[in-house]
Amino acid sequence: MRLTRSTYRYAALAGGAAAVLAGALLVTGTAQAATAASADSATALATAYGARSGGAYLDQATGRMVVTITDGALANSVRAAGATPRLVKHSTAQLAQAAARLDSATNIPGTAWASDPVSNQVVVSVDSTVSAAGMAQVTAAAASLGDAVRVQRVTGAFRLDIAGGDAIYGGQFRCSLGFNVRSGSGTNYFLTAGHCGNAASTWYTNSSHTTVLGTVAGSSFPGNDYAIVRYTGSVSSSGTVDLYGGSQDITSSGNATVGESVRRSGSTSHVHSGRVTAVNATVRYAEGTVTGLIQTTVCAEPGDSGGPLFDGGRALGLTSGGSGNCTSGGTTFFQPVTEALSVFGVSVF
Repeated sequence: MRLTRSTYRYAALAGGAAAVLAGALLVTGTAQAATAASADSATALATAYGARSGGAYLDQATGRMVVTITDGALANSVRAAGATPRLVKHSTAQLAQAAARLDSATNIPGTAWASDPVSNQVVVSVDSTVSAAGMAQVTAAAASLGDAVRVQRVTGAFRLDIAGGDAIYGGQFRCSLGFNVRSGSGTNYFLTAGHCGNAASTWYTNSSHTTVLGTVAGSSFPGNDYAIVRYTGSVSSSGTVDLYGGSQDITSSGNATVGESVRRSGSTSHVHSGRVTAVNATVRYAEGTVTGLIQTTVCAEPGDSGGPLFDGGRALGLTSGGSGNCTSGGTTFFQPVTEALSVFGVSVF
């Protein structure tokens, strides 16, 4: 996992993604909707279809949301809701069952998996630390599940990266500040990665530990990867993300969508972009397993953990970890920010 920052000017996470009533999307008939479906509404529609859908994603070529269906009779309803229907073999429930069987059959650090609605498979990623015997175990487990699972090797190692630098400092570690948030009573906090929150109880603006930022008020890792730090020092905060040559105002928060273009800011590698390749991903780090993550093609490096993932002014996640670097590229995972906001009862400001 990578410790990251959005400077002390970082983002506010106001509210969660707008709720959509799935029932309102179950429109019959053949007429095209007047407007294209949003990511939230398409995802809600796929969820409402339950065992008759394999999920939803953003089609990069058309810019439209695609709702996968296992029942062709639903195609007109999908079109009427403003999305593009696509017939697939496996439902999200079937893919979840495949993932659960993988989880029980393999317990190997250096592996990660997530359901990919584009390929309609559970994609298992195996890093360079996994031995030939371990790879054989994963491959055998995947083969028993047929075409519902695909295995791929990735370069580098899935790891938590803690390094020294000019971001936020706790103990002997450096992490990156994610998003500034506020409670209903007006108390100011910031979010970062849970493995950062576990590493030290007090965080500072500098490596000499002379200027206090705040103290950890809550942290969850493994399982999740988020922490909240209460400001106790005199450093001012605002609702922006540092672009290292400008800033991005963060005005809302939401859930990531497969295919979505995103950016990440961090104290080591600064700003990089990519796209979301999966949601609800599971990663087995050497330090523990984390579930429910956003998987992306955005690169990250040691010291980037905890930093913000965003799409324009919308906060999406906190840098957790991954493999590779920003020279050769790699895979990076993010803790969804909406979960942390809900758990701690805070919002953007």
